[in-house]
Amino acid sequence: MSSTPAAPARTGRFPRQIPYIIGNEGCERFSFYGMRNILVQFLITSTLLQHILDAGERELAAKDLMHSFMIGVYFFPLLGGYLADRFFGKYNTILWFSLVYCAGHACLALFEDNRTGFFTGLGLIALGAGGIKPLVASFVGDQFDQSNKHLAKVVFDGFYWIINFGSLFASLLMPLFLKNFGPSVAFGIPGLLMFIATFVFWLGRKHYVMVPPATTADPNSFSNVIRTALMREVPGKGRPGLWVAIAGLVLAAASTALIPSLGFVIAFCVALVALLAGIGGGAWIQLDRARGVHPPEAVDGVRNVLRVLVIFALTTPFYSLFDQKASTWVIQGTAMTKPDWFVASQMQALNPALVMILIPFNNLVLYPALKRFGWEPTALRRMTAGIAFSGLAWIVVGGIQVAMDTGNAMSIVWQVLPYALLTFGEVLVSATGLEFAYSQAPQAMKGVVMSFWNLTTTIGNLWVLLANAAVRNDAVTGSIATTGLSTAAFQMFFFAAFALVAALVFGLYARRYRMADNYREA
Repeated sequence: MSSTPAAPARTGRFPRQIPYIIGNEGCERFSFYGMRNILVQFLITSTLLQHILDAGERELAAKDLMHSFMIGVYFFPLLGGYLADRFFGKYNTILWFSLVYCAGHACLALFEDNRTGFFTGLGLIALGAGGIKPLVASFVGDQFDQSNKHLAKVVFDGFYWIINFGSLFASLLMPLFLKNFGPSVAFGIPGLLMFIATFVFWLGRKHYVMVPPATTADPNSFSNVIRTALMREVPGKGRPGLWVAIAGLVLAAASTALIPSLGFVIAFCVALVALLAGIGGGAWIQLDRARGVHPPEAVDGVRNVLRVLVIFALTTPFYSLFDQKASTWVIQGTAMTKPDWFVASQMQALNPALVMILIPFNNLVLYPALKRFGWEPTALRRMTAGIAFSGLAWIVVGGIQVAMDTGNAMSIVWQVLPYALLTFGEVLVSATGLEFAYSQAPQAMKGVVMSFWNLTTTIGNLWVLLANAAVRNDAVTGSIATTGLSTAAFQMFFFAAFALVAALVFGLYARRYRMADNYREA
């Protein structure tokens, strides 16, 4: 198998290998959402949490487990991106992590009543799904060059469309399989789809463009430029950036004190945030000190990546809202009126169904109309609006919760509106951000930058765990009680405000951001 096939002629044609990747992604997303969307429903009713007698506390525990799992799924892209960029290349890394993924699904199907076996399966899925997550989208981008990059946006939208095609049928069917046939079947079917996904990806192996990994150490790599910027002394000047980095390291180490009260996952994520903020902020302050030691393009590339990471950080509140549709919104839906045959977690099928409608609607109707009115819907403008729409969705779902808390029987049909608002926000943020992250990443760091894009979801789920931990504190719940709102309703309005403030800050920062074009030459 050739490591780097000859570049295609400047014909602007659609790469014929894309259907293999798209087919793989559709099956893989069915497998992932098929198990994830029934996870909270299963955990609340299974024997795995029967030792928690209080129903409300069991719901909180199920939410914590789901969001901890999601933190792992979106943390392990750092490992997958590093291994692909540095050692094995994207194709091999995707293939081997996919096999780990299959093993995790097998554990869920086989060990439904065994805590060790089931949670091992969740860990393997987090490792496998996370390991391939930054690479599949980046691998799609590798199939394009300057001659046909105009088709990349169409394919990235199609890529996101097929993700939701798989999610739609998983969200509709798996809750019914869990209800009628039990967890072994409900978790086993997604495992079968993951095996098919791996096989389809393997079938296209002779057609892919394989961008080789950087097998030799690059003296001008991102980490080396960062190190030089932090450590290089300049006569007559202090080292404020180094002190900022040290402060981040100290805070990361101090976060271990959180383990007894908040648990390892929260403490680890807080340490990660402190580390990234300290080193990234410190390097930004002193980055010009790397000039002269490293070529200008390397230093400028690092500055561009750091600017991209600020964009990523500002999207984390969106993901704290978005992922709770599989936990908080399911729990709310369980308490709403609905037909006997309907399961609350099936409402999640609205999300992918609306995505498949909104993506072509936006591209064919909305964006052209906005351009005709003189407003260019740039990537960052779309993302700003998307974060704001997620906040609006949570205002609506909070209003529904207030009505339920006052004794009104609310039909689950009322959740259609917040799902529509949240999905519109998702299309504007996630589908746009996927192509944005690839286009802004320097060629040598595409896997790692895509990993950082996925890390935004890890941090978003951290905010959820911190909010859940807060409402276990009597002083906090006492303060909430003085507002006249239930704890659930107060949290919903809190997350709505969190997103709206984030949208404002994101929009202000985006106005000063300069776009880059990092597609490879034909």
